[in-house]
Amino acid sequence: MVDTLIIPVLVTTDLPPGTDLAEFGRLVADAAAALPGDRGVPYPGYLSGAAFWLDQPGPARPPGGVTLADHLRFAAILGHLSTREPRPPRTILADARAAITSAVSGRYGDLGSPPAVLAITSEDVRVRTPDTAVPAATRQGLPELAAAARSYL
Repeated sequence: MVDTLIIPVLVTTDLPPGTDLAEFGRLVADAAAALPGDRGVPYPGYLSGAAFWLDQPGPARPPGGVTLADHLRFAAILGHLSTREPRPPRTILADARAAITSAVSGRYGDLGSPPAVLAITSEDVRVRTPDTAVPAATRQGLPELAAAARSYL
């Protein structure tokens, strides 16, 4: 039997103004439920964490001549990604990046650059997650992966 692999992660991306932070968190967490594997066969993952803004909100409507990109908001999720797939962590992160990028671009369109999905430390997840962060967790994840990811929070 393969042990559960837990990878502490930071996901960051730009989002359109007015984006619902809880919806963004659910979107990213749910993208981790089916990570793209070899030959297009997905494997299960689970993300448990919290979403928050890394910036202050801008004006509700961009003034004339200013593009939407000038007012994108910067959001992040800190959490733990778990899987039982026997793949190197670097490969799992690349698979998570592909799944999250697809979900974010499918929901919000082309925002200029893909989301960043980075491995960090569990200590960083605990220390750097603000109290105001909105919980985000994969809704249809395997119970054993959920338990493993949550045990690190």
